[in-house]
Amino acid sequence: MSLVSLSHLCSHLQNASRARLTTTQTPYTALHLSLLLHLQRSGFLSSLTLGTPRTPHDPAPVTQSNVSSRRLWVGLKYYPVTNEPLITKVSMVSKPTKRIWMGADGFGRLVRGGDEGCVRGLRNPGECLFVSTDRGVMEIREAARRKIGGMVLCRVV
Repeated sequence: MSLVSLSHLCSHLQNASRARLTTTQTPYTALHLSLLLHLQRSGFLSSLTLGTPRTPHDPAPVTQSNVSSRRLWVGLKYYPVTNEPLITKVSMVSKPTKRIWMGADGFGRLVRGGDEGCVRGLRNPGECLFVSTDRGVMEIREAARRKIGGMVLCRVV
């Protein structure tokens, strides 16, 4: 798992939403796909499709020769009346040089709004923390409910 590419994804999503883009493309990796799927389930994204750099709906199958050119096309959401982006800030919690691991007890404290170590708890409505566990990437509320520990990846507000 490359936290460098994940930090690039976070800054790209934040910049694309500030620029009011309706769709944007990101490189296809398993980590990006799982995080973007959870963002879509949380309501931050309108659509997520797999395609090539030129077209979001390329019917060509994935082969060894074209796997590096595959892209994830992300549709961003905005509030209907004010046209403000739903994603205002995407920030990494774990860094490539300092990974932050926690147990299920720490996740529970963060969900309830308390601080755990150097990680601030969930205090704003709609705020999400995503974690990487041995069962894949999931939102911190789900990990606390299942009593699973793991690495804190990023925060989306």
